[in-house]
Amino acid sequence: MTNARMSNARRQGRKREVDSVGRDARPTDPVSFVIFFMRVLHVITRLIFGGAQQNTVMSCKAQSAGGHEVTLAFGPIYGPEGSLLEEARASGARIVQIEAMRRAVDPWHDAVCYRALRRLIREVRPEVVHTHSSKAGILGRAAAWKERVPAVIHTVHGLPFHDRQSAPVRRVYIAAERWAAKRCHHLIAITPAMVEAFATQHIAPPERFTVIHSGVDTERFRPRPETRAAIRAELGIAAEAPVVGIVARFDPYKGHDDLLEMFPRLEERFPGVRLLFVGDGWDRARIEAHPVVRAGKAVLTGLVALDRMAEYLAAMDVKVLPSYQEGQSRTLVEALMCECPIVAYDVGGIGSVCIDGETGLLVPIGDREKLAQAIAWMLEHPRERAEMAKRGRLHVHRTFSAQAMFERLEMVYGMVLDRKD
Repeated sequence: MTNARMSNARRQGRKREVDSVGRDARPTDPVSFVIFFMRVLHVITRLIFGGAQQNTVMSCKAQSAGGHEVTLAFGPIYGPEGSLLEEARASGARIVQIEAMRRAVDPWHDAVCYRALRRLIREVRPEVVHTHSSKAGILGRAAAWKERVPAVIHTVHGLPFHDRQSAPVRRVYIAAERWAAKRCHHLIAITPAMVEAFATQHIAPPERFTVIHSGVDTERFRPRPETRAAIRAELGIAAEAPVVGIVARFDPYKGHDDLLEMFPRLEERFPGVRLLFVGDGWDRARIEAHPVVRAGKAVLTGLVALDRMAEYLAAMDVKVLPSYQEGQSRTLVEALMCECPIVAYDVGGIGSVCIDGETGLLVPIGDREKLAQAIAWMLEHPRERAEMAKRGRLHVHRTFSAQAMFERLEMVYGMVLDRKD
């Protein structure tokens, strides 16, 4: 699409109000951009069952429904973590698997992937290339920049660097992100904490960011109290048992170990308490070997379809996320939409969802004693936890809807393309 055609499309398009940079859009902000037909190429490393992937597929679906021509490129899907391939196929986007896209650093595959991305960009001729996740973000931005795509956008869904990495590995990730940040026109962060972390490491200044919270389907996730008894019976959990749940893939950084290690202290205060682990992953065999699991005090469901997730959340008294590495956490948003009380480690952008004392309880990262105390407080105060969950539902409906995400993405695309004219 030529600049003249894009300008003409803008004049005929739908005007929307958008803040220029670095913060959420507001209806009263003075700068307007016109939204128009676009060819959009999304690139993500893996299409597994995860938060960044759900965000990306949801964006593809909304943009396709909005009349844009959308392509989604991704690497091979394998392993026990689940797949969003069918959801991607149903999104209306054209889907392209790039065989050489790998999560791990692999110079040969990375070079092949870079060339494949450049060929795909020349074929699709997108106005916008929007990258997601670390590897796809680096290779995708490099390829799009080389091909002179009018708008190269990257979303930071979570920090690729964190305190549990060795110092050399951490430095490599930071250096790679600094390099890639110079090869895109604008950055999106799903929480303000992501902006702060990138600015602190001198990757990119705050004015190069717009915060767009990761949207969640408000129709799919709603309170389902009528399913509580049936799901508990299906799982072999007593109707009166206190249930502490987590929805996350089995990964060392997600904190399943912290729940298992603090469980004896919790059991002393709440006889009959059960842990409910929803999800799957490469770390499952090790988790299954833990004495708490072998004693039948932790129930592992395996993968659960998104359409049934609200039912499983209804079976929980508290939904916990003791994660050591997290962006926004869609699962906490989904829990609050279902009015399921939440407790989480204060890491990444979690505080945007779990507002301590208001919509849930925050715990210092890695503090298992305080984690046990927070869960115990929730179990001992059913009225207060229910009030927190109701406040949380109002908060996430206002802030994390899929429609708000779609509209703000269009604003950013239009803003960047407008500057290119």
